[in-house]
Amino acid sequence: MNVAAILKMKGKGVFTASADTSLLEIAKLLDQHGIGCIVIEGEEGKVAGIVSERDLVRAIGQSGPKVLKDPVSGYMTKTVVTAREADTIDRLMSEMTTHRFRHMPVVERGRLIGLVSIGDVVKMRIAEAEMEAAAMREYIATG
Repeated sequence: MNVAAILKMKGKGVFTASADTSLLEIAKLLDQHGIGCIVIEGEEGKVAGIVSERDLVRAIGQSGPKVLKDPVSGYMTKTVVTAREADTIDRLMSEMTTHRFRHMPVVERGRLIGLVSIGDVVKMRIAEAEMEAAAMREYIATG
């Protein structure tokens, strides 16, 4: 299984914002859409950064609620690890575990085309395991 299969199942929609969006607006977007991160887009659809619930909590914890008026550019992760559609689920799990993040933008030809979460990866792994178990039961029953 690969990233393309996940995106085919869940869709390619990604919530984005610009680097000058305030942290308060980011928090409202996260809440409004029930999501865990927002991809920050730069010029021509390029990924400029990513901001998660964890980043918001860290900013408020370090500097207090006054940071909510600040632009996200000062608090977002600027070095973003991305995936390609051909990447395997194993690669995603490895990257997410190693770098301790839960969301990975999918980029093709320098443009954002989707987002994969750890939840998406787990769902796909469970589906694979269920298919393998069903195939094994079928094999045993007919053998």
